[in-house]
Amino acid sequence: MSVSQNKTILIVDDDRMNLRFAEHMLSTTYNVVMANSYEEALDYLSKELPALALLDVHMPGKNGFELLAEIRKMKNCNDLPVVFLTADSDRETEVRVFKEGAQDYIQKPLVPEVVLERIKRILSLRKLQVSLESEVERRTLELEESRHKLQVLSLQVVKTLASTIDAKDRYTNGHSSRVAKYSREIARRVGKPVEFQDEIYFVALLHDIGKIGIPDNILNKNSKLTDEEYETIKQHPSIGVEILKNITGMPNIEIGAHYHHERFDGKGYPEGLAGYAIPEIARIIAVADAYDAMTSRRSYRSALPQSAVRSEILRGRGMQFDPDFADVMLKMIDDDVNYEMRDDGQDY
Repeated sequence: MSVSQNKTILIVDDDRMNLRFAEHMLSTTYNVVMANSYEEALDYLSKELPALALLDVHMPGKNGFELLAEIRKMKNCNDLPVVFLTADSDRETEVRVFKEGAQDYIQKPLVPEVVLERIKRILSLRKLQVSLESEVERRTLELEESRHKLQVLSLQVVKTLASTIDAKDRYTNGHSSRVAKYSREIARRVGKPVEFQDEIYFVALLHDIGKIGIPDNILNKNSKLTDEEYETIKQHPSIGVEILKNITGMPNIEIGAHYHHERFDGKGYPEGLAGYAIPEIARIIAVADAYDAMTSRRSYRSALPQSAVRSEILRGRGMQFDPDFADVMLKMIDDDVNYEMRDDGQDY
């Protein structure tokens, strides 16, 4: 059964009343399978593969985290989307949920609208990931005898994806394309070979692909984000990695998505890497990304003056940015005497 056709949701909870409530909530949209225990869930998964599993954290005997660990060992279940159900609201539980490899968690008591929306979002991401992998693999096989044709096709696919990403945020039209061009120019100026320049262009085009998994109302909010909304935004690098990590036809394609918000001083996210521990490609993209953010219009401001942008890049040198690549960006700014290197309302 294909990802798009599979509409089976496995719910694992020791409380039969909770199971019935969840079944009633989901059954109009999905095929619901209920398991009342750790053993019952594993028995089902040994025979069938649902589209998604909802696991209660606290169960008698082995808990939901232990169940997830066993699921990941099972054939065909290593990438099964999993969402935890929990009444816990502490930070420790939230952190552990993601560390253990779950896609999300939903707090009890369950709110039907929230549950349905979370499931819809996760399954859409899964469908996108599988479709992207299949498309790249299929095209690679078809065109493996012609490297040039493959490069042309891959660029078209990636550009289409980049446009899809930017379309989610109405204030960042052309952002991915501009960041890719700035990144390639930085690489050229520091003497990187053409192969590296081409690679970073592809990687940078998809650096924000994880934003596909961020709700539109947060991406397009025209006022200050709450702490909770900011934490949601910060998930997009991890979402990007999940989407891109299995595309073997394009090595390193996930690096930009994963690390472009790391800082040279170690105060970035999601890993808190510092200095040269941050992959070089990501250190270049980080400068280009910040530059475009400042030189593009937003809902709450116009593009910043060139002098202000230059001052911010200089201020972040050695702190937010790799000093060598910051210096290259400063030289690019100085060379741009007419301030043409910015969002002009078109896809740059």
